[in-house]
Amino acid sequence: MNDFDHIIVGAGSAGCVLANRLSADPAVRVCLIEAGPPDRNPMIHMPFGLAALAHMRWLNWGYETEPEPQLQNRRLFWPRGRVLGGSSSINAMIYMRGHPQDYRDWAAAAGPEWDWPRVRAIFKDLEDNQAIADDHHGQGGPLSVSNLRQPNPLSLAFVQAGAECQFPVNPDFNGATQAGVGLYQVTQRDGRRFSSARAFLEPALSRPNLTLLTGAQVHRVLIENRRAVGVALATREIRLREGGEILLAGGAINSPQLLMLSGIGPGAHLQAMGIPVVHDAPEVGANLADHLDITVQAALKTRDAIGIAPSFLPRALRASWAYLRRGSGEFTSNIAEAGGFVTSDLTRDRPNLQFHFIPAYLHDHGRRLSLGYGLTLHVCDLLPKSRGRISLASPDPAAAPRIAANYLDHPDDLPTLLNGLKIARRIVKAPALQRYIARETLPGQGVDTDAQLEADIRARAETIYHPVGTCRMGTDPQAVTDGQGRVRGVDGLRVVDASLMPQIIAGNTNAPTMMIAENIARMMLV
Repeated sequence: MNDFDHIIVGAGSAGCVLANRLSADPAVRVCLIEAGPPDRNPMIHMPFGLAALAHMRWLNWGYETEPEPQLQNRRLFWPRGRVLGGSSSINAMIYMRGHPQDYRDWAAAAGPEWDWPRVRAIFKDLEDNQAIADDHHGQGGPLSVSNLRQPNPLSLAFVQAGAECQFPVNPDFNGATQAGVGLYQVTQRDGRRFSSARAFLEPALSRPNLTLLTGAQVHRVLIENRRAVGVALATREIRLREGGEILLAGGAINSPQLLMLSGIGPGAHLQAMGIPVVHDAPEVGANLADHLDITVQAALKTRDAIGIAPSFLPRALRASWAYLRRGSGEFTSNIAEAGGFVTSDLTRDRPNLQFHFIPAYLHDHGRRLSLGYGLTLHVCDLLPKSRGRISLASPDPAAAPRIAANYLDHPDDLPTLLNGLKIARRIVKAPALQRYIARETLPGQGVDTDAQLEADIRARAETIYHPVGTCRMGTDPQAVTDGQGRVRGVDGLRVVDASLMPQIIAGNTNAPTMMIAENIARMMLV
């Protein structure tokens, strides 16, 4: 265990890509280390199973934020994958690249390797689109992308309701334009989840030069003479060959945490934790950005929704049979089937709000049972200006870090989300959905003024699970990493995951995270 060319920490969305690409050369020895278990649980692979995954703490880090000052000091639940495939094994499988301007901004911050033409080509190379064959999409790549097999009638009604509110119907959010409403494409194949582990890791596991360790949490990076030389686990060390590299792919929470545990981070904070300072890097853990989300919910007068009620039992049995026999039926649903991208006001030159429509009640991330038949329309601020920080709560690697998201800290963010909530309500009141609806349950009748709606946002808003930016890459000397993910101040150490993002992406973060890993792998293999 002491002669690897690459040690990858984290077998999630990025780590699986890296393991595949870097082990393709049989002369290169790669070790991939994952804190969680293998991805054998059947709820991972059945798309509808994501409704149960938030309860499974053995597959989920189950983090919580610090009390959020602008959200009535509530602690928000942050589920993150702790299993092969990482969050791509527990997420809603939405395939979304973001907006081209996101990558133009990245290029301005971190270098031309992140500009839209290059990353667009990478997205296409990675993609095996089962439904769309045109210049915007790829076929034959490792990542399967498909249409939903059996969208719920309510999801189709949401799209029609959006059109009734004068939003264009968009059949492809990753095509010519992002704006509009429509059904999402998903990372599935034959009606089953297609995680990063399935797409990238499984094809590489038979390679004798790839070593996979599961159930193994890395405690710190070993650094000698300002060079990374290996990693320490609870009971042993794993070392690099001379000239090798450590690649941290733990995500926006775990990667900065591991850097700080290894002595790389804000010097005063590390000293307060009793950790020797290897490199004083104030921005490690800073620049944390996430998409804050608020919902409109309504009770239905029909049973078209996915509902927890005795009458749903025969339907669930039929869905189980269809899924097991043919990979079809309701259990192939990612639940967040439809959505869209719109502007919050006329001053915006591109979409800054995103919808996720769910043909069911959803409370507390699915952890709390919600009886009856209803719908939930989520809306989130895609381009928030508030920034938070990850810091250590303890020098103990087993202790969860402190997550201070600082939601709504910037004065521009609350008005944006307020406008989004008003637009979401307008869509729910459109004729195509109203014919199903008995009454709005949240925010609810009598909650109409701006002050009341702002109070509702502070009382109920939650994350939509897109934390990024805590090991920001950039050309400026304050950035934690350079445009190739190399950590400033220490040789032989890179970060390769969503924590690199200089600005948060205007969309779901899973596909961009895989793209980040592929892009950096290409830079390494030149």
